[in-house]
Amino acid sequence: MYKIPKQSYTTEFKQEAVRLVEAEGKSPAQVARELGISEQTLSNWRKASKAGRLAAGTGKAITPEQMELSRLRAENARLKMELEILEKATAYFAKRSQ
Repeated sequence: MYKIPKQSYTTEFKQEAVRLVEAEGKSPAQVARELGISEQTLSNWRKASKAGRLAAGTGKAITPEQMELSRLRAENARLKMELEILEKATAYFAKRSQ
């Protein structure tokens, strides 16, 4: 698993992430991957939402483009990590076969 840099999110973004899991029935792992956040972060937001501590009104609104950008950044980071692993494996097997 790769480490996601510390970021701050608006309440609207958090509420939308929670809504995707609870109202649309998507799995937390899938939503976390799509939005570029860790599953633990999403779990914390869901707990806060159930306890009524995920209040609205702080931060600016997140546009669909910003959500898509966040998802694409997470996907890009994952693909870079996969490429790095494949390059190391290729180099290992190339040395081994000689």
